[in-house]
Amino acid sequence: MEESPAVGFEWNIAAIAHAIESVVPAHDAIVWRDLRLTWRDVGERSRRLAGALADRGFGLRRTFEECEPWESPHDHVALYLYNGNEYLEATLAAHQARCAPINVNYRYRSTELHHVLSDSAAAVVIYGGSFAETLAAVRDDLPDLGLLVQVDDGSGARLLDGAIGYEDLLSRHAPTLPPGLVDSWSPDDRYICYTGGTTGLPKGVVWRQGDFLQAALGIGVGRDWSGYDDLAAAASHSSLRALPTPPLMHGAAMWNALSCWAAGGAIILQDDTHHLDPADVWSSVERHGATSLLIVGDAFARPLIDEWDAHGGYDVPTLRHILSGGAVLSPTVKQGLVERLPEIAIVDVLGSTESGRQGVATSRVGATSAGFTPESSAVVLSEDRSRVLGPSDDAIGWLAQSGRVPLGYLGDAETTRTAFTRVGDLRCAIAGDRARHRADGSIELLGRDSVTINTGGEKVFAEEVETALKAHPAVFDALVCGRPSLRWGQEIVGVVALRDGVRVEADELRRWCRRDLADFKAPKAIVFVPAVVRSPSGKADYRWARDTAERAAPEGHAR
Repeated sequence: MEESPAVGFEWNIAAIAHAIESVVPAHDAIVWRDLRLTWRDVGERSRRLAGALADRGFGLRRTFEECEPWESPHDHVALYLYNGNEYLEATLAAHQARCAPINVNYRYRSTELHHVLSDSAAAVVIYGGSFAETLAAVRDDLPDLGLLVQVDDGSGARLLDGAIGYEDLLSRHAPTLPPGLVDSWSPDDRYICYTGGTTGLPKGVVWRQGDFLQAALGIGVGRDWSGYDDLAAAASHSSLRALPTPPLMHGAAMWNALSCWAAGGAIILQDDTHHLDPADVWSSVERHGATSLLIVGDAFARPLIDEWDAHGGYDVPTLRHILSGGAVLSPTVKQGLVERLPEIAIVDVLGSTESGRQGVATSRVGATSAGFTPESSAVVLSEDRSRVLGPSDDAIGWLAQSGRVPLGYLGDAETTRTAFTRVGDLRCAIAGDRARHRADGSIELLGRDSVTINTGGEKVFAEEVETALKAHPAVFDALVCGRPSLRWGQEIVGVVALRDGVRVEADELRRWCRRDLADFKAPKAIVFVPAVVRSPSGKADYRWARDTAERAAPEGHAR
């Protein structure tokens, strides 16, 4: 197995939580509705669950040296849950038991669910009662499955045959870990995160924890820390209270939560974790004193702005940052947030499951950033991936991350070799995003190559056209895709949801786009829909957009 660069102290998720609990046991760790769990509460509950897993033989199965980069040495614990304290406790418990938690999209139907559970060879599934029926339809075809744990999520669902209730399982075990388990925690333990699968089947990205915690979360970066005592000492003064609004099964939300915990902070969950309720989000920020709010691009920001205006604002003096990741946060929407919340910073994070954090764009009153300031590890590779492009190269290339990058895609040797490759002396992760290195040193993100539209011999990035459409005051949300065309090969189609009570003609939207875009980038057609379909995490569903565009194609159109 290829070694990752060993620079500075390397961390482990379970060991970080253990160290912080020792110095701030009475501080809040999770705040949800009327529930307040301290660090000691979360530590004891997670250790009970970790002990239950260890007692049943789940944990580390192979040595790290025996594994190829696309293999995992751990038993896998699938988390098939809405947001709640159980999701966070189970994540920590899995790492404590030296298992690897697996994030499962709770909107999956049985076929998609079976794919993730079988692809990950899940040995344990911790699931909400709301999803018992879907899980029951696939459980008999999962030969690796050894334990089912059902969380009471208020649905009233009966236990599946052979399953055990979450609280019942915890009550049967002591809040202490088996001897030797704590000392065995290693930065080589794996962290696995499944991609959303919006442009293909979900894939499990395998990281060393030592690499993940630095490259994705920035733990210890820029700090003169020599170990866990230094990290815990810094955490003892933390006032951070983070509210990740997306589902925790989305990488951005879990990374935000883990970053908060690594800083000794409290994770706040909004009351309604089943869908985005803007009033509930603002109310939760207000009631629980959140200092940061994580959103996913325009899909979350626009409803939050509308609710702010309808309510006449909220009293949120503790809020210092709104963070966004995972989807485009367009300039007009950034400006809208800054105008309503002039005391806070809007931080747009550039990165992916395969890369970690690659850059940030920070906007404040009077200073809205147009490009991303790259991390030192972020590079733009040439079209043929043979060299690194510099600010003097006026060329579109591949956005990549160098240095501490994932080991590979779980169970997929071929894609691992394609996505994680060497360019000269650099080992790089290439997630598929296109970018340009600007002359000022910033990075301009153009969009994912898999949703690039080839029209009349020109390449058009869907996100660029979406940003132009969403700048129109009548447009609430939009996705852009290509559909077959006899003349153009593919023609650009905007799938648009308008604001309530507003009408606008398609020709006006096309003219609007041509103000900022070349003519060939403007949509050839506009399809109006009541609402744009996105995942619970706010990510675009381009398969739905393409299906919608093709169904709306006029008779005789290329199919």
